[in-house]
This record gives sequence, structure tokens and C-alpha cells, in this order.
Amino acid sequence: MRHKRSGAADTRSLSVCGIMRLAVIGDIHGNLAALEAVLAELEQVAPDQIVVSGDVVDGGPDSALCWERVKSLGCPVLRGNHERYVFDFGTVRADPVWATPQFAPLHYTLENLSVAQRAELAALPLSWTSRDWPGLLIVHASQRSDADSIWPHTPSEALDLMFSQNAPPLIVRSHNHFCSTREWRGRRLVQEPRRRIVTTGAVGLPLDGHPRPQFCVLTRSRSAAGRPAAIRVEHRNVAYDVEATLRRCQETGYTARAGVLGRMFMREIATGAPQVVPFLRHFNLLKTARPTLSLEEAEQSYRQL
Repeated sequence: MRHKRSGAADTRSLSVCGIMRLAVIGDIHGNLAALEAVLAELEQVAPDQIVVSGDVVDGGPDSALCWERVKSLGCPVLRGNHERYVFDFGTVRADPVWATPQFAPLHYTLENLSVAQRAELAALPLSWTSRDWPGLLIVHASQRSDADSIWPHTPSEALDLMFSQNAPPLIVRSHNHFCSTREWRGRRLVQEPRRRIVTTGAVGLPLDGHPRPQFCVLTRSRSAAGRPAAIRVEHRNVAYDVEATLRRCQETGYTARAGVLGRMFMREIATGAPQVVPFLRHFNLLKTARPTLSLEEAEQSYRQL
């Protein structure tokens, strides 16, 4: 599948020369303005293939619109942990905490997704490989789970449990909302090959201190012998109208419905810095001394830190 829009002539020339491009975008989290900014940039990049690496929904005000926009691309889409929250909600697989005010943004998301859309999310695959891209695996978090975190300091022993022994040389993932590239040499076999693990960063909720949507562009060529050459990975980001997303939070009723955690997500959108996880750590720490503590009381305390 070739996504030929503006810049398509350049891509045709590249393909004739044996050069192919693939864009990986993920962690959109209901932020439509950020998604549109990335897609506008991809009009210029004109990749041969786009892969969406999960977490299209939940977190921002426009999950349903983001899902329909992603479907319109006609490209592979993977399942992230937030898609699982949506389709597992109300089932025996759901964590009981999902029904509490702590997950009010999820409740808002559920109200705005149809039964049919939730079924579509449940049918998404967990990983993507292609004969056109040998040596490449794309997942949301890992092969084992849609919620595994991988950092530059994650031990190799931990990575051994997240990926199979025959994992390919290049693994591209999302989930952690920070751009990174690290090497991993498995320790199960004496001569296990060295691999690269690339984390794309996030489109809708980047958390590296810069509120600019992030994604990756992969480029590969063919060697003279016709064998696949090394894949080059480029991290990219673009500017977008942050205020437009914050206005959508007001216009859609998200601000009123998503509660304290919704306000934390809005702070992440505005600042590009972590708020949700630090707040929950603060809340849970205070609750050890005050079991009846409300989210609103914890929010007041958190804002004074």
C-alpha cells in the first residue's frame, strides 16, 4: 500500500531506486488536532506504508473522531492497552478500578464510542510484520503484553521475557510516550543477535517536555545482491495547535465529564510533561494514611507540590 499524496512523485522515484519508507504513528489518545498535524506532515513524507501502533483512543476529547480518521487511512492498526480498556470494560476481564472516578476519562470515551466501534477495536491485532519489511516487528508495547514499559535502563533479562527468542533485528513500539532507541542482546543463547528497540514517542500525549506530536519514519534500500539492507530510523516531531485540543475539551464536555484525571490529561496536552502517573503516585501515597481521601483533595495537594 502506498500513501501517495503531496510529494508522491519523490516517493515513486525512491521506490524505483529500491528505497522504501514506512511511517509508524501511535499513542494518539483522542487528540484529533495532533493526529491531523502528523498526517499533514506525512503528506510531504509520502511513505509507502503507514502503521498505527495502538492507543488511538482514550485520554483526549475526540476518540471516536480519531478512530474514524485512522480507519480512513486504510492502513494496519494495532491494539494498545487503551483499546483493551474500552472493549474489556464491563466484562469479567475488567479491573474493578476502571469503574471508579479514577477512570472518568475512560467513561467519557465509552460514552462517545458506538458498540460497533468498540467491536472494531476488539478485533485489532497485537503486532505487524510484512514481507516488504523483513527484519522488522511493530508492536504497541511488547510481544508479551500491550502494557510493558521499556526504558533505556530496562535490564536485558526483563526484555528476554517480553519478546520471543526469534524476534527480528528491529523492533518498533510505542506506549511510553518518549522517543528512544536502545540495543538489546538477549541472554538466552550464547550467540543471540543484537537487536534495536525503537520507541516512537506519542502523537497525542508526548511526555518529554515538548508538546509536539512525535512519530518515526523508517527508510530501507536493497543491497547490490538483492538482500534487505539495514533500516534507518528517524524520529520526527511537528508543531500543532495545542489550544485547539484544549478548546475541544471544553466544547465536547470532556472537561466536565472526565474529572480530576481528565484535568491531568489536559495538563499533559498543554505542557508535554507527565502529570497522570505522578498524580496517581501522589494520590496512592496519601491514601495509605487517609483511606477516604478523594481525588479532588489529592488534586489540591498535588497542585501545591
